[in-house]
Amino acid sequence: MMIEIIPNWHPVFVHFTVALLSVSLGLFVLNMIVKCDQAILVAKWNLWIGAGVSLLTLAAGVYAYNTVAHDTPSHEAMTEHKNLALITLALLVPVVLWSVISHRQGKVLGTGFVALFLLVGGMLASTAWHGGELVYRYGLGVMSLPKTDKHDHAGHAHGDDVVGEGHVDSGHGHGDIDAGGMSMDEMDMDGMDMDGMLQEKDHHDDGHDHDH
Repeated sequence: MMIEIIPNWHPVFVHFTVALLSVSLGLFVLNMIVKCDQAILVAKWNLWIGAGVSLLTLAAGVYAYNTVAHDTPSHEAMTEHKNLALITLALLVPVVLWSVISHRQGKVLGTGFVALFLLVGGMLASTAWHGGELVYRYGLGVMSLPKTDKHDHAGHAHGDDVVGEGHVDSGHGHGDIDAGGMSMDEMDMDGMDMDGMLQEKDHHDDGHDHDH
Protein backbone atom coordinates (compact mmCIF):
# COMPACT_ATOMS: atom_id res chain seq x y z
CA MET A 1 0.00 0.00 0.00
CA MET A 2 1.36 3.43 -0.94
CA ILE A 3 2.26 5.78 1.90
CA GLU A 4 -0.26 8.59 2.22
CA ILE A 5 1.24 11.99 1.59
CA ILE A 6 -0.74 15.10 2.56
CA PRO A 7 -2.21 16.57 0.44
CA ASN A 8 -0.73 14.23 -2.23
CA TRP A 9 2.58 13.32 -3.87
CA HIS A 10 2.95 16.53 -5.89
CA PRO A 11 5.01 18.36 -3.21
CA VAL A 12 7.40 15.39 -3.14
CA PHE A 13 7.99 15.03 -6.87
CA VAL A 14 8.24 18.76 -7.54
CA HIS A 15 11.36 19.10 -5.39
CA PHE A 16 13.17 16.48 -7.51
CA THR A 17 12.09 18.27 -10.69
CA VAL A 18 13.41 21.63 -9.50
CA ALA A 19 16.64 20.21 -8.07
CA LEU A 20 17.61 17.96 -10.99
CA LEU A 21 16.81 20.48 -13.72
CA SER A 22 18.51 23.31 -11.84
CA VAL A 23 21.70 21.29 -11.37
CA SER A 24 21.63 20.31 -15.03
CA LEU A 25 21.22 23.90 -16.19
CA GLY A 26 23.97 25.07 -13.85
CA LEU A 27 26.41 22.50 -15.23
CA PHE A 28 25.61 23.38 -18.85
CA VAL A 29 26.23 27.06 -18.11
CA LEU A 30 29.44 26.19 -16.25
CA ASN A 31 30.63 24.22 -19.26
CA MET A 32 30.30 27.36 -21.37
CA ILE A 33 32.94 28.94 -19.15
CA VAL A 34 35.14 25.98 -18.23
CA LYS A 35 35.04 23.05 -20.64
CA CYS A 36 34.51 19.77 -18.84
CA ASP A 37 33.29 16.55 -20.48
CA GLN A 38 32.39 15.00 -17.11
CA ALA A 39 30.23 17.99 -16.22
CA ILE A 40 28.33 17.69 -19.52
CA LEU A 41 27.66 14.00 -18.93
CA VAL A 42 26.35 14.68 -15.44
CA ALA A 43 24.28 17.59 -16.77
CA LYS A 44 22.67 15.36 -19.40
CA TRP A 45 21.75 12.65 -16.91
CA ASN A 46 20.27 15.23 -14.51
CA LEU A 47 18.25 16.65 -17.41
CA TRP A 48 16.92 13.27 -18.50
CA ILE A 49 16.07 12.06 -15.02
CA GLY A 50 14.59 15.44 -14.13
CA ALA A 51 12.40 15.34 -17.24
CA GLY A 52 11.15 11.86 -16.31
CA VAL A 53 10.32 12.96 -12.78
CA SER A 54 8.58 16.03 -14.20
CA LEU A 55 5.97 13.78 -15.81
CA LEU A 56 5.14 12.37 -12.37
CA THR A 57 5.16 15.89 -10.96
CA LEU A 58 2.69 17.06 -13.59
CA ALA A 59 0.40 14.06 -13.09
CA ALA A 60 0.34 14.57 -9.32
CA GLY A 61 -0.19 18.30 -9.84
CA VAL A 62 -3.21 17.76 -12.07
CA TYR A 63 -4.63 15.40 -9.46
CA ALA A 64 -4.06 18.05 -6.76
CA TYR A 65 -5.69 20.70 -8.93
CA ASN A 66 -8.88 18.64 -9.09
CA THR A 67 -8.99 17.40 -5.49
CA VAL A 68 -7.53 19.99 -3.09
CA ALA A 69 -10.14 22.08 -1.27
CA HIS A 70 -9.96 25.74 -2.32
CA ASP A 71 -11.90 28.95 -2.75
CA THR A 72 -12.23 31.37 -5.68
CA PRO A 73 -8.99 33.40 -5.13
CA SER A 74 -6.89 30.27 -4.60
CA HIS A 75 -8.52 28.64 -7.66
CA GLU A 76 -7.30 31.49 -9.85
CA ALA A 77 -3.80 31.23 -8.40
CA MET A 78 -3.87 27.45 -8.82
CA THR A 79 -4.92 27.79 -12.46
CA GLU A 80 -2.05 30.20 -13.13
CA HIS A 81 0.39 27.77 -11.53
CA LYS A 82 -0.96 24.91 -13.66
CA ASN A 83 -0.68 26.94 -16.89
CA LEU A 84 2.89 27.92 -16.11
CA ALA A 85 3.73 24.28 -15.43
CA LEU A 86 2.29 23.20 -18.79
CA ILE A 87 4.25 25.89 -20.64
CA THR A 88 7.44 24.89 -18.82
CA LEU A 89 6.95 21.24 -19.73
CA ALA A 90 6.22 22.17 -23.35
CA LEU A 91 9.53 24.05 -23.54
CA LEU A 92 11.36 21.25 -21.74
CA VAL A 93 10.43 18.65 -24.37
CA PRO A 94 12.56 20.16 -27.19
CA VAL A 95 15.43 20.67 -24.76
CA VAL A 96 15.38 16.97 -23.87
CA LEU A 97 15.03 15.86 -27.51
CA TRP A 98 17.84 18.20 -28.56
CA SER A 99 20.16 16.79 -25.89
CA VAL A 100 19.31 13.15 -26.74
CA ILE A 101 19.82 13.61 -30.50
CA SER A 102 23.09 15.53 -29.98
CA HIS A 103 24.32 12.84 -27.59
CA ARG A 104 23.55 10.05 -30.06
CA GLN A 105 25.25 11.92 -32.91
CA GLY A 106 28.21 12.92 -30.78
CA LYS A 107 27.61 16.64 -31.32
CA VAL A 108 28.43 19.44 -28.89
CA LEU A 109 25.52 21.33 -27.34
CA GLY A 110 26.17 24.98 -28.07
CA THR A 111 24.90 28.42 -27.12
CA GLY A 112 21.48 27.96 -28.72
CA PHE A 113 20.76 24.93 -26.56
CA VAL A 114 21.89 26.67 -23.37
CA ALA A 115 19.80 29.75 -24.24
CA LEU A 116 16.66 27.61 -24.65
CA PHE A 117 17.45 25.76 -21.43
CA LEU A 118 17.84 29.11 -19.64
CA LEU A 119 14.34 30.02 -20.78
CA VAL A 120 13.08 26.75 -19.35
CA GLY A 121 14.93 27.50 -16.12
CA GLY A 122 13.26 30.89 -15.84
CA MET A 123 9.83 29.36 -16.41
CA LEU A 124 10.63 26.64 -13.88
CA ALA A 125 11.56 29.24 -11.26
CA SER A 126 8.36 31.20 -11.89
CA THR A 127 6.25 28.05 -11.70
CA ALA A 128 7.90 26.99 -8.46
CA TRP A 129 7.40 30.45 -6.95
CA HIS A 130 3.70 30.39 -7.78
CA GLY A 131 3.48 26.90 -6.31
CA GLY A 132 4.96 28.18 -3.08
CA GLU A 133 2.39 30.98 -3.07
CA LEU A 134 -0.39 28.39 -3.13
CA VAL A 135 0.83 26.94 0.14
CA TYR A 136 2.25 29.90 2.05
CA ARG A 137 -0.19 32.59 0.90
CA TYR A 138 -3.39 30.65 0.22
CA GLY A 139 -2.86 27.69 2.58
CA LEU A 140 -3.72 25.02 0.01
CA GLY A 141 -3.08 21.46 1.17
CA VAL A 142 -2.54 22.60 4.78
CA MET A 143 -4.58 20.73 7.39
CA SER A 144 -4.15 23.27 10.18
CA LEU A 145 -2.56 26.67 10.76
CA PRO A 146 -0.72 27.72 13.96
CA LYS A 147 -2.11 30.45 16.18
CA THR A 148 0.66 32.99 15.62
CA ASP A 149 -0.46 35.27 18.50
CA LYS A 150 0.45 32.66 21.14
CA HIS A 151 4.18 32.24 20.56
CA ASP A 152 7.19 34.42 21.31
CA HIS A 153 10.49 33.15 19.83
CA ALA A 154 12.56 35.81 21.60
CA GLY A 155 11.63 34.72 25.08
CA HIS A 156 10.15 31.26 24.39
CA ALA A 157 6.83 32.25 25.87
CA HIS A 158 3.50 30.70 24.96
CA GLY A 159 0.55 32.75 26.13
CA ASP A 160 -1.68 35.73 25.53
CA ASP A 161 0.31 38.37 27.44
CA VAL A 162 4.08 38.48 27.24
CA VAL A 163 5.89 40.38 29.98
CA GLY A 164 9.59 41.15 29.90
CA GLU A 165 11.64 38.53 28.12
CA GLY A 166 9.10 35.86 27.46
CA HIS A 167 7.49 35.61 30.91
CA VAL A 168 3.77 35.06 30.75
CA ASP A 169 1.70 37.26 33.02
CA SER A 170 -0.43 34.64 34.78
CA GLY A 171 -1.48 36.78 37.72
CA HIS A 172 1.60 36.52 39.93
CA GLY A 173 5.01 38.11 39.96
CA HIS A 174 8.56 37.06 40.72
CA GLY A 175 9.73 39.07 43.70
CA ASP A 176 7.66 41.98 44.99
CA ILE A 177 4.08 41.23 45.93
CA ASP A 178 1.64 43.04 43.66
CA ALA A 179 -1.92 43.51 44.86
CA GLY A 180 -4.07 45.61 42.60
CA GLY A 181 -1.02 47.39 41.20
CA MET A 182 0.38 48.37 44.70
CA SER A 183 3.91 47.55 45.78
CA MET A 184 4.81 46.40 49.27
CA ASP A 185 5.83 49.94 50.26
CA GLU A 186 2.52 51.36 49.06
CA MET A 187 0.60 48.71 50.96
CA ASP A 188 2.54 49.56 54.12
CA MET A 189 1.78 53.25 53.64
CA ASP A 190 -1.92 52.39 53.71
CA GLY A 191 -1.51 51.01 57.21
CA MET A 192 -1.36 47.33 56.35
CA ASP A 193 0.61 45.04 58.61
CA MET A 194 2.67 42.99 56.16
CA ASP A 195 4.30 40.85 58.86
CA GLY A 196 0.90 39.90 60.11
CA MET A 197 -0.27 39.00 56.63
CA LEU A 198 2.74 36.74 56.05
CA GLN A 199 2.27 35.05 59.43
CA GLU A 200 -1.39 34.47 58.60
CA LYS A 201 -0.37 32.89 55.29
CA ASP A 202 2.05 30.55 57.09
CA HIS A 203 -0.73 29.65 59.47
CA HIS A 204 -2.95 28.62 56.55
CA ASP A 205 -0.20 26.63 54.91
CA ASP A 206 0.20 24.56 58.06
CA GLY A 207 -3.30 23.22 57.65
CA HIS A 208 -4.91 24.92 60.67
CA ASP A 209 -8.37 26.41 60.78
CA HIS A 210 -9.23 29.42 58.64
CA ASP A 211 -11.22 31.37 61.25
CA HIS A 212 -10.14 35.01 61.53
